[in-house]
Amino acid sequence: MTTPCIICVAITGSLPRKAHNPAVPISVSEQVESTHAAHEAGATIVHAHVRNDDETPSSDPERFAALKEGLETHCPDIIIQFSTGGRSGAGQARGGMLPLRPHMASLSVGSNNFPTRVYENPPDLIDWLAAQMIEHGVKPEIEAFDLSHILRAAEMHAAGQIADTPYVQFVMGVKNAMPADREVFDFYVRTVKRLFGDDTPWCAAGIGAQQDVLNRWSIAAGGHARTGLEDNLRLSREVLAPSNAALVARTAAICAEHDRPVATPAEAKRILGLA
Repeated sequence: MTTPCIICVAITGSLPRKAHNPAVPISVSEQVESTHAAHEAGATIVHAHVRNDDETPSSDPERFAALKEGLETHCPDIIIQFSTGGRSGAGQARGGMLPLRPHMASLSVGSNNFPTRVYENPPDLIDWLAAQMIEHGVKPEIEAFDLSHILRAAEMHAAGQIADTPYVQFVMGVKNAMPADREVFDFYVRTVKRLFGDDTPWCAAGIGAQQDVLNRWSIAAGGHARTGLEDNLRLSREVLAPSNAALVARTAAICAEHDRPVATPAEAKRILGLA
């Protein structure tokens, strides 16, 4: 039986501004509207950041609470995944929204280079974020920017710091980090299966023009896919993406090419082991 493909839409992120693409949703109402359209196009996970009114990134739990309320009202069956990424805050402020109990949250378990800075994820902060996710019943999505991050997730799982089988997402195409390399991608897939079992779900995310590439690799290999304006603002070099929904629709079309049904919310929750 073919495994349905979970499509995650990363709607906003911390960096893209309306000056880069007017479709980037900034306010809570814009994010809810954009998520609703993406959900109708096939997305079953929304990966969410929040922004200040001036479009700068924020880790304000009150803004996350307002977003969660809006999503639960207008997209009641979508899986809500909050970002604990380091562009939105520092230290434990990065996990200040976890008591809101979203279904999932991103968890980076190691440091790496970004285009103009070091993406710092010190061990004590990683341990604290992981403990908070267990305490509040939040499933982590491991964001693997490097092979060592997959191996670290396995160590944390063995130590009981990750309650369920990790859901690992390979992130490729970030400048100064791991490029979109097919042999490395294939090795990542083999490594996840070796460490966690052949049936373990995994995902891939590509940055910029690599979004389409990673979606195609992942869907063809039986994994799940991430798309959205956080990672990529364009449908092509010449054409800005008109919405998150347009990027989700493109990903759903790739699923159809490979005879992979797009997962329903109920199927996605079953695959991920969510209540």
